[in-house]
Amino acid sequence: MNGTRSIEKDCYIKPKKAWRLLKTADDENVTAYIYGVSGTGKSTLITRYLGKRKYKMLHAGTITPEELQIPEGAVRKIIVIDDLHELIWEEDDAIQDAIFRLIVREDVWVVLSGRCPVPPWLTTIRFREGFYIIDETMLIMDMQAILKYVEQTQMVLTEAQKQRLSRETGGMAFALCVAMSMYYELGYTNGLTDSEYDEYSRKVTEQMWNYLEFHVYDKWDIRMQEFLMKISIVDTFTVRLAEMITGTNDAENLIEHARWMGNFLDEQMGANGEKIYKLRDHMRLSMQRRMHRKYTKEQIKNVYENAGLFYQLAGDPMQALTMYEKAGSTERMLSILIDNARKSPNSAYFYELKQYYLALPEESVKKSPELMCGMSMLQSLLLNPEESERWYQELRAYADSHQGSSRRIAKNNLLYLEIGLPHRGSVDMVNIMKQAYRLVFDRQATLGELSVTSNQPSMMNGGKDFCEWSKKDRELAGKIGKLVEFVLGKYGKGLVNLALAESFFEKGEDNYEVAVLANKGRMQAEAGGKIEQCFVADGILAWLHIINGKVQEAEEILRSFYEKAEKEGAEKLLPNIQAFLIRCALYKGEWSEVNRWMEQTADENVEFSIYERFLYITKVRVYIQRGKYDQAYNLLVKLQYYADVMKRTYIRIECNLLMAVTLYRMGNDDWKVVLQKGLAEAEEYHFVRVISREGAAIYPLLQAFPDDEGKAEEDAELVKTHRQYYRQVMKETENVAKSYPGYLKAGKAEVRLNETGIRIIKLLAEGYSRIQVAEQLDMTEANVKYHMAQAYKKLGVKDKAGAVLEAKNRQLI
Repeated sequence: MNGTRSIEKDCYIKPKKAWRLLKTADDENVTAYIYGVSGTGKSTLITRYLGKRKYKMLHAGTITPEELQIPEGAVRKIIVIDDLHELIWEEDDAIQDAIFRLIVREDVWVVLSGRCPVPPWLTTIRFREGFYIIDETMLIMDMQAILKYVEQTQMVLTEAQKQRLSRETGGMAFALCVAMSMYYELGYTNGLTDSEYDEYSRKVTEQMWNYLEFHVYDKWDIRMQEFLMKISIVDTFTVRLAEMITGTNDAENLIEHARWMGNFLDEQMGANGEKIYKLRDHMRLSMQRRMHRKYTKEQIKNVYENAGLFYQLAGDPMQALTMYEKAGSTERMLSILIDNARKSPNSAYFYELKQYYLALPEESVKKSPELMCGMSMLQSLLLNPEESERWYQELRAYADSHQGSSRRIAKNNLLYLEIGLPHRGSVDMVNIMKQAYRLVFDRQATLGELSVTSNQPSMMNGGKDFCEWSKKDRELAGKIGKLVEFVLGKYGKGLVNLALAESFFEKGEDNYEVAVLANKGRMQAEAGGKIEQCFVADGILAWLHIINGKVQEAEEILRSFYEKAEKEGAEKLLPNIQAFLIRCALYKGEWSEVNRWMEQTADENVEFSIYERFLYITKVRVYIQRGKYDQAYNLLVKLQYYADVMKRTYIRIECNLLMAVTLYRMGNDDWKVVLQKGLAEAEEYHFVRVISREGAAIYPLLQAFPDDEGKAEEDAELVKTHRQYYRQVMKETENVAKSYPGYLKAGKAEVRLNETGIRIIKLLAEGYSRIQVAEQLDMTEANVKYHMAQAYKKLGVKDKAGAVLEAKNRQLI
């Protein structure tokens, strides 16, 4: 150990910026204030800097006003006051005054050190006298300094282990000293294997926690210790959450006091203006460890249950279940799952909570009609229709074997499933709605929330597929429109007008009438309805602008609606609004925006979720635009399977059209067969715009496709109708193609890089530097830089690697 102390003494890595600032404060005789969490090296910096010079070191926690009475003299005196965070400010006026007097004296240089930023009581004199502030970011060692420390201490570590050391110590001086001491204490003089490093890392962490526990936490007030131990179970917290978890009514005061005890509590402002606090990771983990050592199992359970109750009341079932699971509160977990099962699929958390639902014993599920209903809905959402129907039958058997309120609840849930089960499609939905109307009107049944949009910008292609209704849209609107609006309650507000607007739009009917109906429906939805219906209205209006060549106006509508949804807390709408904006970006050719979205959107290869279908169908178009036809094909196969299982006519049409484009680009002649399927099904419903809005992507296929093959043998009137439909499709598709000629076109035509730009990117791809490129092309480096910047801008990238990758994707090189 003597050797270790010798190495530690000799191996001090000077924090250059902090050192320079301290020297400047010294030269100018200005107060220096140094702060950082325990272990960042504040005291070491001071003692190393002052070296053998004479100075007086005082500790704020034990200081008296008398100790601060420093006689005046000709020789400048250095006064260091450490642990400033330990001052109890409301009781230390005399000490504060004495410190103020020292700060303003010309013959005294004051160095203040603590764990917190400059406390409020020092604010006035700080700005009047002008402190030099050295914060912990100047004390933390970066990777270069850590590598130098490892070298000086002669620790033998692999590159990967050095990276781990950096992450695990956070660059804190004390942590690195502990790591070095443990390294030699455990005898790893010749290096460590990866498994040995794991054990070594655990012991270093334990030593750090022991230091914090016995040398820092034990000095705090017991109420503060208990408050921080309890609050450590959550990643972030508000004052209200802190009060619920800790059971104290003065959490705000404790939080404020904790902020000035040490720089381990971060603060930010939430979207609703409420402050959100976060314990730093090392503090949170060590406090959790302390809680498990100090509290009984029952006490710990109560803390987690309090947190779970807060999240449950706040409508956050995910966090509530996490807390209840840690508490081992099975009954409370069950209550959340039952409560969640009562909600409509688009507002519930079925996908997110499926691990909990699927882990429930069948016996528990069969005791609850809500859980049986939830399981039937979940299995349908997971594309397991047989299992969904099994649970539907279990619920029906429950209803037949029970009486009173239990039977009524089961009947309500059966009605909900009959209307809402996605895999059943819209078959016989008219009769079901009529039956539901009678039951609800006569108060024989109560129907829970049931959205027809599923957070999509469509009702025809929303929670279910209602293409079949489009064939008799005006007739159905007159016969059952009011009935359906009544059954669906708030979700029915504006439904009739919006359904007609969407049906007319898809058929390519009068745009003016479509706009009038969409705006009427939106106003009705705003007057006591649901924001999901507003999305449908704005989606229809946005599509109207797009097919008329005014994509900018469509973007304005969608961005404005995004702000509205964000303000109203409709978080589940936001991803689909973003996806719609990406559809706009594809028409405009804004590739940088598309690239950013692709980096963060849902990955269909990790898990296929039917809630993400609008994102997936948007991704297909991005893959086609990038020339990634295999990826487009694979995702379309998944979407087609979903469309078949869930009876989604519209998505099947859309998939066939996009599959035809994909196969056409791949040089596969099967595109004709697939296109024929898509066109035939679209014509059955007289859907024009599912085709025409693909514009330049599908127009070449339509031109090359024999539109009236086999029609001559059919009824003349049918042939006439077909040709009228085909002419309408061709005309609209041509117009959209003219408005957006680069839509989904991969390759040179998409970006039109000049020859110089292409040559430069080819050389960059081969590994040439900018200087070498200039030499190869006999150009100045500045000229090369200009051409690179232009190419980056057109490709929507920020660096060389991105330019090379994007150019390859677009088949430019």
